[in-house]
Amino acid sequence: MTNERPRPPVLDMTPEGEFRAPPRPTGFNAFLARFGGIAILVAVVAGGLVLAALALVFIGLLLPVLLGAAAVGAVSLWWRRRRLRKMGLDPSVSGSVIRFVVTRR
Repeated sequence: MTNERPRPPVLDMTPEGEFRAPPRPTGFNAFLARFGGIAILVAVVAGGLVLAALALVFIGLLLPVLLGAAAVGAVSLWWRRRRLRKMGLDPSVSGSVIRFVVTRR
């Protein structure tokens, strides 16, 4: 076990009590700083495009389910109207005989 204590951080301040600005990168460091910023921007744009592509894939997967459910609903309404017409009731009259029941759980 060592008795060394960690060194406290060094605060680079002016005599007036303001922090000194870090030195501006020059040469190759400046190029890497600018290139890194551009690379992060490209990564964010690419991530957004990936999310948009995933959204399109999920919409493409849900579209057949939506169309199937709409077809089942349309056939169900058509069948009920057909039965009502056979019974002599006209479902197109303002006091429609077709009723919708919504239940909550």
